[in-house]
Amino acid sequence: MANDTDKDELARNIAQKRLDFIKYLYAYFVVNGILWVAWWFTDGRKTGFTENPWPAWIMLGWGIGMVFKYFEAYRGPNKKIGQQE
Repeated sequence: MANDTDKDELARNIAQKRLDFIKYLYAYFVVNGILWVAWWFTDGRKTGFTENPWPAWIMLGWGIGMVFKYFEAYRGPNKKIGQQE
């Protein structure tokens, strides 16, 4: 059985992973918003959504990485993460 120090360290690690995920999520929305605005002012007004907008590919790739970050932060390696906290 783990002692209180181990439990505190585990809880701190879980909290840090969740905080990191939230930071990455904010960055995801801010950076992708800027990319969509840049696309709109360069190609988007001319072509609209009839052609494949390049920011969609960035969102897709980064979004896949965000899914993994979410599962690492909120699901973790153990199904009983609530008990670990």
